[in-house]
Amino acid sequence: MDLSTMESLFEQELMDLYSAEKQIIEALPDMIDAAKDEELKDGLREHLSVTMAQFERLQDVLREMGINPGSKVCKGMQGLLEEVSEIVKADGDPAVKDAALIGAAQRVEHYEIAAYGTVRQFARDLGYEDIANILDVTLHEEGDADKELSKLAMGTKFESGINEMAVENGGGQA
Repeated sequence: MDLSTMESLFEQELMDLYSAEKQIIEALPDMIDAAKDEELKDGLREHLSVTMAQFERLQDVLREMGINPGSKVCKGMQGLLEEVSEIVKADGDPAVKDAALIGAAQRVEHYEIAAYGTVRQFARDLGYEDIANILDVTLHEEGDADKELSKLAMGTKFESGINEMAVENGGGQA
């Protein structure tokens, strides 16, 4: 990893995000299949569509910058998605599993929010205002996804949130 200049750090961060988004696109179909709640499934399907658009925008930024993302692997996202895989494969109460999927999805969103916020600021600091604006669009989409997951978990989208249903089904203590 070349950290000799802010420019090289910016490029490294963009390549890391490219890997992260690619990994998320690969993981979301399994999460959709594992979810039992239809609103959660719909939300994950919508997020897959949004993530694919984000990935395309990121590819455009990399092309504009003349950066080849190569085979760099975002290890942070890899770890988060290994946890998702464990949840997907787990047996148990469907409502509890949905609650676990929401928690894991929110951790993924928080990672992306931190990463996009950082790289957007680097773009601004380096004078790439157009790229910063593109990254800002994605940053806001990630925040919106996190809010939607919170609504599902806490029940503002339907009478009883997924977390509450998991507790009612004997999945834990409130």
